[in-house]
Order: sequence, then C-alpha cells, then structure tokens
Amino acid sequence: MPNARAVALVGKPGGGEPVALAREIQALLRARSLTALVEEGLARDLGVEAAAPARLREADLCVVAGGDGTLIHAVRLLDGVPVPIFGVNAGGQLGFITEIPRDRAIDLLERALAGELPVEPRQKLRVELSRGGKGLVDVEVLNDAVINRGASARMVDLRTSIDGATISSFRSDGVIVATPTGSTAYSLAAGGPILFPTMDAIVVTPICPHTLSQRPIVLPARCCLQIEVRAAHGELLLSLDGQIGENLEVGDLVVVSRAANQVRLVKNPDLDFFEILRQKLHWGQR
Repeated sequence: MPNARAVALVGKPGGGEPVALAREIQALLRARSLTALVEEGLARDLGVEAAAPARLREADLCVVAGGDGTLIHAVRLLDGVPVPIFGVNAGGQLGFITEIPRDRAIDLLERALAGELPVEPRQKLRVELSRGGKGLVDVEVLNDAVINRGASARMVDLRTSIDGATISSFRSDGVIVATPTGSTAYSLAAGGPILFPTMDAIVVTPICPHTLSQRPIVLPARCCLQIEVRAAHGELLLSLDGQIGENLEVGDLVVVSRAANQVRLVKNPDLDFFEILRQKLHWGQR
C-alpha cells in the first residue's frame, strides 16, 4: 500500500488500550498526510467526526484496534469490499486473527503502509435463512454460523444435507458450520478439528450430539450445505459470527455455501500459524 491515501480506523470503544492505540495511529497518519476514516463507535471516544460505512469501504487499508470480535465487526462494515485489514490485538483477550502485537503496532503499520507486509486471503461463508420459501437472512461470515438451542434443555433435530444428499439428522444441542479461520473458535471448543486457515473447506461440528458416532466432518468448500429444522422444543437461535442472532422455527431452512467475497488480512511477518497455536493453545507445554 505504498500509494495509500486513506486509512479506515475501527476500534473497541469505551476507552482503555484500544482507544490509546487509535490516538497513536491518528498521529502517525497525520504525520504522513493520510486521511483517517474513523468508525462511529471509536469516533465518539476520539472526539472526531465519524465516517459512514460506505466511506470506510473506500479506504486503502483498515486498521483494527481491539480483538477478534472487533476485527469481525470491521469485516461486517467493509461488507465484502477487499480492503486489507491490519488487526492489532489490543483487546487483552485470546486472539487468533488479530496477529499484530500491541507493542509492535506502529512499527509494523509503517511497514504495511510501505507495502512490505504480506496479505493473506481468508474464505468466508454465505448464510441464507428461509421460512416457507421466503428469504429472511442473506449474510456473509468469517468465522461461523451456529444453530444452538436457548434455555431449553431438550435436544433439537437438524436434518443436514450436502447438495441435496442427506448427511444425517443431528440430534444434539445444535451444530456449528465454520470456515478454516473459524475452526479455532467455537468449533474447536465443541471438539472440531483445527484447519490451516488458508484451506478451502467447510467444517460441520455437532454440539453435544446424542449419538457418539456423529462426529465433526470437513467438506470441500464447493459444497452447498442445507440444514432443516425438523424439531425444536423452546428457543432455537441462529448466530452469525457471534454478532447477529435470528430466532429459528420448525421448518426453517439454513443454507451455507462459500461466499463470493474473501477477507484480506495483513500478516505479522514474524508469526506463522503454528506459532500462533503454540502461543494461544500452549502446544508443547506440560
């Protein structure tokens, strides 16, 4: 991004380290005569005018100050536009996709603006919800789509098919459909496999299945997955990247396929995926 003119700035609002970092980035952009386009929530903390989402999508680079949740929020704001995302883990929580450490944020941002850092594409999923043949939801997710029961202690019955061929009826607490990027999120906690993040695949992980033979499965990303709600007792929810929730009813159909758009993440040149696993999951430690 050597010829960058405008940088979108998205951060976790409410003060603290993300806002402090955003102020440092503001100063750097000002010194370079670059335009800072600040998202609404962060703009209030910085006392500046907020940029509309459409304006953010015109940026040459998007800088995220927060954690994985803040980066996913930025992905939603960009709405499929392939603006490279520079994610700084300033949220103080476990982060798999915000790779840039807080103490190196400014140094690595200068290198990113000079075009010296690699940019890695990540697959997204398109999730469609229909009821009685009428479309209700059509969104893209970076991590996962989760069908999960609410307060009810009873199982749900989800008939799951690939391209029209039945896989199984999952009698369980729900099911997680994840990207390779999202394989280290809720899917991993539910017993799903870890996938290399640049793979072209879809992970289907049942949540607490009643039958132990129902195990997670990895599918080619070209597949179209259909999940029909056959039975539910009490509240049933569709959660999209943990940020959008929709109530489900018996008969609803959720269709998941590879999205046409990708997310482009600026990589930390000193950190590979397995080092991230060692740091976050403490691989090799006793």
